[in-house]
Amino acid sequence: MKTKFNIILLVILTITMSCSNYLDINDNPNSPSADVVTPDLVLAGALASTYRQQARRMNILGNVMMNRWGANVNAFTGGFSEEFSLAIDNGFYDDIYDGLYLTTANFQAILDYQGDDYNNHKAIAKIMKAYYFQYLVDLYGDIPYTEAHKGIANLTPTYDDDATIYRSLVSEVDEAIALIASSGSSAAVGAEDIVYGGTMSNWVLFGNTLKLRLLLRQSTKAYTLANDAELATYLDTQFAALDGSSFINLDATINPGYSNGQVAQQNPFYALMFSNDESTSVSYNFYRGSDYAIEFLKGNFPGAVPDARLGQLYGLNDDNQYVGHTQGFDGTQSPASLSPIGPGLVINSAQDGYLMTAAESYFLQAEAQLLGKISGDAQTSFQAGIDASFNLFGEDPSSYNPTTPTIGWAGTDAEKTAAIMRQKWVALNGINGIESYIEFTRTGYPAGIPLATTAQSSTRPKRLLYPSSELISNASNVPSVSSAQAFATGPFWAQ
Repeated sequence: MKTKFNIILLVILTITMSCSNYLDINDNPNSPSADVVTPDLVLAGALASTYRQQARRMNILGNVMMNRWGANVNAFTGGFSEEFSLAIDNGFYDDIYDGLYLTTANFQAILDYQGDDYNNHKAIAKIMKAYYFQYLVDLYGDIPYTEAHKGIANLTPTYDDDATIYRSLVSEVDEAIALIASSGSSAAVGAEDIVYGGTMSNWVLFGNTLKLRLLLRQSTKAYTLANDAELATYLDTQFAALDGSSFINLDATINPGYSNGQVAQQNPFYALMFSNDESTSVSYNFYRGSDYAIEFLKGNFPGAVPDARLGQLYGLNDDNQYVGHTQGFDGTQSPASLSPIGPGLVINSAQDGYLMTAAESYFLQAEAQLLGKISGDAQTSFQAGIDASFNLFGEDPSSYNPTTPTIGWAGTDAEKTAAIMRQKWVALNGINGIESYIEFTRTGYPAGIPLATTAQSSTRPKRLLYPSSELISNASNVPSVSSAQAFATGPFWAQ
């Protein structure tokens, strides 16, 4: 397991991969010490390396599972065959688990730094550790938490209960916000904060929004799925404490100085697609828009209306048309030319990454307001989410006004919840694909997303399996989960 690595080594590894020379450590590299690897030297690398996992493999998995992406089957044989057939095993996207554990160790290294000199840095680390550990729980259930990132002091950490971890993550966010409020004379955060540039008030907004997401992820279990009274009482208390807080209203972008240099210096999503040479990029030629998503955005779907974001999310094919891949079709079944990933997503090597968009924040608020858990008008927040998504792509939202229940703001509360999830499905397309896949697991919305024609299951998996690395190195602690259980049971909030 990746938590076995010595934390100092992880910190130095992350630093050496950073894009900016202000992260360089000039002390003797042959005798690294935690005393010289101060939090300000670690923060940018920690933020960049974790985001890389989100922007690439997590994004790919979510977009394929949510039928927004397909493969260029006219040029590649067997593209996404495991994803389309739902062949879930211990090697299926195992790099998500391994990568997140490896890179979140850097946040723990910041938190373990002795003294109060870097409390603002520690607050950011707490928030971001909670941000990515939420995804680990959402995708795997029980995980090592209390004994994680101990380095050689604990090579076989025990697994914690996922519901208990979630409450700890909420507490981590609360502690971070309190730490910011009381940081006083602690070292100021500067350019090493590649998200907000040291503006700690923005980190409070981000923390509030993350806490809202943590609470809402549990809300379906508490209020509808299992009518869990104890959980409902806990959530009601937490929502009440959060009510009246402000949330992000601008996209939370990340950019350590991405540039058109070596691949490691490029925006990781752009590098996934192009890796320096657009004329010979295999990856960009492989990924294609899905038929389902493209037809929805064209308005060729009951209740849907033409959506100007279509031309940002997908590109024109060789015939100047928007044509998608039907997941599961091979080259003999698909059109001869398919639409690539669009110019609003693949811009240039220096483009910003997105930790969380304003659109997601507004949709979270809309759901909580519809539930009556925080104050504010749910419809206003819903519309603000749509507007923010259009604004991100530089498109005018005024022409987009769906009125059909489950797509626009109409019908019952359940249909309005479905509309929130449908619009989140569009807004996070290509940006944070894993988030809407997890929300689909929680809510079942958007309903009717077709499986690939080659799918060997009638449902999508609710979780991933623990990677082979864990089965080998931490066998005495890793829970036993079969491929069948991946479709039957998910994290605690899906039970």
